[in-house]
Amino acid sequence: MTTQRTSGRRKQALAAAIGVAALLTTAACGGGDDNGGGSKTGAAGFDAANNKVAQADLAKKGGTLKFGAAQDADSWDTTRGYYGFMWNFSRYYSRQLVTFKTAPGQEGATLTPDLATGLAKVSDGGKTYTYTLRDGATWEDGKPVTSKDVKYGIERVWAQDVLSGGPTYLKDVLDPKGEYKGPYKDTSADKLGLKAIETPDDKTIVFHLPTPNADFEAMVGLTSASPVRQDKDTKSKYGLHPFSSGPYKFQSYSPGKSLTLVRNENWKQSSDPVRKAYPDKITVDIFSNANDLDQRLINGDLDLDINQTGMSPQGRTTALKQHKANLDNPVSGFIRYAVFPQSVKPFDNIHCRKAVILGADHESLQTARGGPLAGGDIGTNMLPPGIPGGEGQKYDPYQLNGANKNGNVAQAKEELKQCGKPNGFSTTIAVRNNKPVEVATAQSLQASLKKIGVNAQIHQYDGSQTAGIIGSPSNVQKKGFGIIIMGWGADFPSVQGFGLPLWDSKYILESGNNNYALIKDKSIDGLFDQYNKTLDDAGKTQIATQINHKVMDGGYYLPFVFEKFINWRSSRLANVYTTDGYSGQYDFVNLGLKSAS
Repeated sequence: MTTQRTSGRRKQALAAAIGVAALLTTAACGGGDDNGGGSKTGAAGFDAANNKVAQADLAKKGGTLKFGAAQDADSWDTTRGYYGFMWNFSRYYSRQLVTFKTAPGQEGATLTPDLATGLAKVSDGGKTYTYTLRDGATWEDGKPVTSKDVKYGIERVWAQDVLSGGPTYLKDVLDPKGEYKGPYKDTSADKLGLKAIETPDDKTIVFHLPTPNADFEAMVGLTSASPVRQDKDTKSKYGLHPFSSGPYKFQSYSPGKSLTLVRNENWKQSSDPVRKAYPDKITVDIFSNANDLDQRLINGDLDLDINQTGMSPQGRTTALKQHKANLDNPVSGFIRYAVFPQSVKPFDNIHCRKAVILGADHESLQTARGGPLAGGDIGTNMLPPGIPGGEGQKYDPYQLNGANKNGNVAQAKEELKQCGKPNGFSTTIAVRNNKPVEVATAQSLQASLKKIGVNAQIHQYDGSQTAGIIGSPSNVQKKGFGIIIMGWGADFPSVQGFGLPLWDSKYILESGNNNYALIKDKSIDGLFDQYNKTLDDAGKTQIATQINHKVMDGGYYLPFVFEKFINWRSSRLANVYTTDGYSGQYDFVNLGLKSAS
């Protein structure tokens, strides 16, 4: 996922750090106390919706669910959207063959049938996936959703010259040679010329993969696999008014200002096992000033922040003191870390890399990122705990949360001797200038490394130019960026959805590179290949753990934190819970209100 879900390739989704600073008043909360307790009329309590359902039995049909935002979506077009909150929100107006379960925590990262009657029937050694569409699914004008609509929606992923920005997993897996040119250049009469997908009738869709991929069904569950009806496709303008296959449809949208969804009267509950469609209306108010958003949340004018990137220091400090019962503290699914490009000496030597890992003060790094609540638990490895195969802090090969929590100068200096730099060395830390928390992290790392004789200069660069600065291996080598500070989250919850662009040698790119360490490890590449051919969950989980261990054995990364947020939920909300399917965000699709008023 993008920094919002942070994308497997582009990391856009959580990319906007929302500064939310405001004076918070206790009376506005509808309840809450210093101990995090709630009341029947007030908030549910601190962490009441973190990996569990808060006030599930209080959801009523009706009312207006009110989102606020400090940033609009990158696009509301199901093909182009890459922000994590967009993927979450888009399920109000779009459906997929399969989607994430509407369940809290880890269960929410498992797939369940949506438009399809069941999960895929897999055959041909994992190369053929067959789905049957359920009865009664319709577009907002009442016409049925067909297998051809699903195929056409997926084909739009190939039209990157017109619809750039979204994930391209389906294109890469179904057509790795790039033979299909997309529906807008399709010479077939029906514009459905992609050979990898068959639609023998309106209820059946069959995918043919050239080679197996164990996560293919997760890719089919992405928003980019939503149906699009060909006669309603306005191409690059589609994001201004997508045509709905879900329980809500666009009533109005003013980019950068507001969005209003109303009920799709042709949606049938009997056709949709996923969505409860509690509210009558859903609104999004987009603010240019994040302080205004925060104040509106606290005043009770809005129910939650659609961006789901956490409150800022001032806001969260006051909220934790006075409104704790309105707050949840989920693990975000992101890891924040430093990475060591092997093209920059002396980081081509594993012992120099380990010296930095062991010399860093991990508690200080955690504090720089906001402490245990707003920053997260000390990171001990590179696979988020919500992903199958992730072990959380139980796997701590360098004792970063144990004996070496505050750095181990003696061990670090021993590693320096082994890498031929007994007196230390000089290097440069590259960090985005529009991320104050990252700059603070760089300063913390700089200070602790001085104790082992490593003198690190800090180079701040324009965060909007990431792809061409740290994403260019030649530029990294030229500038001598020995340490790069970054963060990453999964596009879908698997080791492939998280780690493939980071660790597989095939993903080293000349521009837009995310394998910053330039890892070329045949054993890691081989494990990814093995993973793709493994269809049982237990086997996939075991391989994911092995990949993470191999990455940590190489000393390519210094993990800072398993990132956490402080998120606000209004006292009006019911049936509210965080889900690993959307990186610890609240699951939007079945939020309800305790009162229809």
